[in-house]
Amino acid sequence: MSFSKLYLASDHGGLTFKAAIRAHLEAQNIVVEDLGPHDTASVDYPDYAENLALALRDQEGAGGILICGSGIGISIAANRHPWVRCALAHDETTARLCREHNDANVLALGERVIGLATALACVDRFLDTTFEGGRHQKRVEKLTALPK
Repeated sequence: MSFSKLYLASDHGGLTFKAAIRAHLEAQNIVVEDLGPHDTASVDYPDYAENLALALRDQEGAGGILICGSGIGISIAANRHPWVRCALAHDETTARLCREHNDANVLALGERVIGLATALACVDRFLDTTFEGGRHQKRVEKLTALPK
């Protein structure tokens, strides 16, 4: 795994995937911190994206996985924070490229738009891919330097 610590969060629309992803990772002896929610009550995805972003703030080398119904809202909320580079992936290729080219530190998934097998493949690819650097480095630096 390319991250020193891994956080996991969702809204109520991503609860089933979150549980399956956590079990999948723990079966590989990867420790994850589940930031919630922990029941099926309706919640707001910006709150859980915020929890994960704040957990990452002072954790050099940490990463995260966020899930909501489409993956769109939760990724937008997470990317409001300058230290977060959250990428929405729909397949293994986008999960790999967001790490290789964009040094994404958070993966977003949509439970209502992809199947569980695809989601687990995205997680595996995201975690086993490292940033390529080189020609991509200056672009990532520009992302980090955007006005806050």
